[in-house]
Amino acid sequence: MDLLPPELEPLAALLLIAASMATSFVTAAFGIGGGVMLVALMAVLLPPAALIPVHGVVQLGSNGGRALIMLRHVHRSTIPPFVAGGALGAALGGALFVQFPPAVVQLALAGFITWSALGRLPAIGRRHVFAAGAVSSFLTMFFGATGSFVAATVKGMKLPPLEHVATHSTLMTLQHLLKSVVFGFLGFAFAPWLAFVAAMIASGFLGTVLGRHVLVRMGHRYFQPILSAILLLLAARLAWSGIQGAMAG
Repeated sequence: MDLLPPELEPLAALLLIAASMATSFVTAAFGIGGGVMLVALMAVLLPPAALIPVHGVVQLGSNGGRALIMLRHVHRSTIPPFVAGGALGAALGGALFVQFPPAVVQLALAGFITWSALGRLPAIGRRHVFAAGAVSSFLTMFFGATGSFVAATVKGMKLPPLEHVATHSTLMTLQHLLKSVVFGFLGFAFAPWLAFVAAMIASGFLGTVLGRHVLVRMGHRYFQPILSAILLLLAARLAWSGIQGAMAG
């Protein structure tokens, strides 16, 4: 396995390639969850310095494939304000790429996600989408997986299941593209990781195709309850991490 970077074990690479397929299936079928699952596993198996940049490129390919096969279902009016906000947030996050206490951010995100799952979000307008792009793109420079924040925003649009997943995937593709560009400017060497990333993207695309079939067959009846349940589980995980971080600090 000469195509692997020296700091990545072959067995770890195989596990992550398989995990990319499984987590892409989860996101395609249920709208959210795969990115957080994947970054948690990658945090165990990848060097810390490579975690966020490599995860970003993998998610760029995974979400891009999902957006591509669902392109006609994308709610396109969300794209310009999200990109504008995302560019601002990613640039600011790159400029402030320093250590800062994550516990408060994790607890705040957990509260927002819980509210979005159980409460009633106001109608989403262009100002809200711009803010969601800016905030989530800033946070993703430090924590990697902020798909639950974007999903909670898209949930407020009350889109049908296919449109929800297609729109969320498109916005996340654009966010990860912006993040990858910023990390490139910051000097991260992507070249040694390209073959491994390509394999993860390919397996992720297979998971996306399988997950889309589940989503289409599942339809409206189960989508929103499952989406809300996954959001609540992710919020609980974020809250627990935040509490642990606050207690440790």
